[in-house]
Amino acid sequence: MSDKLTHECGVALIRLLKPLSYYQEKYGSPLWGFTKLFLLMEKQHNRGQDGAGVACVKLGMPVGEPFMFRERSVEPNPLDKIFKTLLAQYDEQVRAGTVHPEFPETVKRAFPFGGELLMGHLRYSTSGGYSMLSCHPYFRRSPWPTRNLALCGNFNLTNTTELNASLTAMGQHPIFATDTQAILEKIGFSLDEEHQELYRQLRAQGLPGDEISQRISRELDLGRVFTRSAEGWDGGYTVCGLIGNGDAFVARDPSGIRPCFFFKNDEVVAFASERAPLMTVFDLEAPQVSELKPGHVMVVKNDGALSETRFAAPLPRAECTFERIYFSRGNDIDIYRERKALGARLLDQVVAAIDHDWERSVVSYIPNTAEVAYYGLMSALRERRRTEVKDEILAASRSGALDEALLDKLILSNWPRTEKVVSKDIKLRTFIGQENLRNQLATHVYDITYGAVAPGDTLVCVDDSIVRGTTLRKSILRILQRLHPRKIVIVSTAPQIRYPDCYGIDMSQLGKFIAFEAAVELIKERGGFGGLLQEVYDLCRAEVARAAGAGQPGTNHVKKIYAPFTPEEISAKIAQLVSPPANGWDGQIEIIFQTVENLHAAVQQHTGDWYFTGDYPTAGGYRVVNQAYLNFYEKTEARAY
Repeated sequence: MSDKLTHECGVALIRLLKPLSYYQEKYGSPLWGFTKLFLLMEKQHNRGQDGAGVACVKLGMPVGEPFMFRERSVEPNPLDKIFKTLLAQYDEQVRAGTVHPEFPETVKRAFPFGGELLMGHLRYSTSGGYSMLSCHPYFRRSPWPTRNLALCGNFNLTNTTELNASLTAMGQHPIFATDTQAILEKIGFSLDEEHQELYRQLRAQGLPGDEISQRISRELDLGRVFTRSAEGWDGGYTVCGLIGNGDAFVARDPSGIRPCFFFKNDEVVAFASERAPLMTVFDLEAPQVSELKPGHVMVVKNDGALSETRFAAPLPRAECTFERIYFSRGNDIDIYRERKALGARLLDQVVAAIDHDWERSVVSYIPNTAEVAYYGLMSALRERRRTEVKDEILAASRSGALDEALLDKLILSNWPRTEKVVSKDIKLRTFIGQENLRNQLATHVYDITYGAVAPGDTLVCVDDSIVRGTTLRKSILRILQRLHPRKIVIVSTAPQIRYPDCYGIDMSQLGKFIAFEAAVELIKERGGFGGLLQEVYDLCRAEVARAAGAGQPGTNHVKKIYAPFTPEEISAKIAQLVSPPANGWDGQIEIIFQTVENLHAAVQQHTGDWYFTGDYPTAGGYRVVNQAYLNFYEKTEARAY
């Protein structure tokens, strides 16, 4: 994806099922679990670089000793910063003699993260800014272990305002900051209620205080707590929580929008946002890793028992397609195959764009996430060309025209050509993560291999998706012109992104989508549609007002903006909008997008496609898309949720 998006946080949770001495004896380190947490997070660093945080609970700590810890950072390279800081603290304790690694009980007593229950979070800031106040895990403290809560997640909720209102109705004074804060308080309230119910029952039995505390810890039902808390949530989420007594939970939204995987053996239970990191870190095969069911919460009790509870009625599955196209790491075998299939499905459009001129066409990709799709496209192109060559040889043989010269021509030339045309300065990209600086320096992020394309060639570049078109317009197309190709074809493995996302990706401002911009320009050019923009505004305003009262948003009126035009017409207009000044180059620019039908054929198990089709999996999505249009029409930069 050449446009920068903030998106998709990553989570990791580890529960050691043996005492630290077991891992010291078997693996040579009492920090085996701590190291695995770091590796799980490092293998998911693609999911968040704006901040990182870790939390730990130590089981069975004596009264008076701390048992729950947290460390966070929003500095550059926050994951490295956290673990280097903590390991430096550990090494200093070893040198000082307060920690003796061969005696794990000293590690547990002295090192804050020498515990059995560990949780980590990698953050992209879709809301709440970049400050430490918005960095997970969030923490809710209490002198009762069973009322301490550390929370992190990969989520966006569409109805945070309503959740805060429900907290206010309970008598609370919520801080209207982020959906994370609202979720923390909702779960915290239900946790307090569960605790108080158990406390009153046990106190009525005349039990002493220490036994009451132990019984509450054993009988605390986190499945019930989460079910109460999540009532009315609308959005996509994977939520992880640690309780001070050593219980833990991981929950996934009823539509399965956000991903979550786990595995368990006799040593450890581990959860992560992606399957491949679990396989790599714990040396597993794919069948050993399970997917957390949508609408279910998994609870690990402080004795290691694992249970599963359905907390919400099932909804149609709508796993985020962008996970497969772009966000998740491509070393998961299913994702790898799907990305190759996405590239291969573009075959007919690409062949038409190069007009079957194999010899004067060069195919490349825009680094780096489009690389696998590029391989899929190249495989399909070569297979197509082999079929053509075979047919030509057979035809020439039948007509008696087959000779050595023709064979040489057919076999040795006129095949798809590939080059590494575009490269990216990763350090510069990281440095200019803030959008305003990024736009100023965008032309320096990418560079080209001079001489890789001959004047007169058609240059085909595969990208995984085109959102705003900003980088195409300000950087990529400008530098590709320097190669003086006859034609530049930009190929997106994703369909046109037409509608906002509100479940994890920061794509809520409708006016910034290049497909929407193109449709609006077409409406303005064709005067007959002059009243359409106002008509849609009136419909959206009425829908948002109705939805606010009824709680049932229903229709995506923004679809009317696209309805008068074919996808090809919008693609052609996009090509015009992203074309930079010619600067002496008189070639042609064409933009090709994947079709929705081919997307579904390539990615069959993940059906969440609302950003392409406008068909949202939850009621809140329809409210968001209509509000996004109101914001566009009223020229406000506000987020739509």
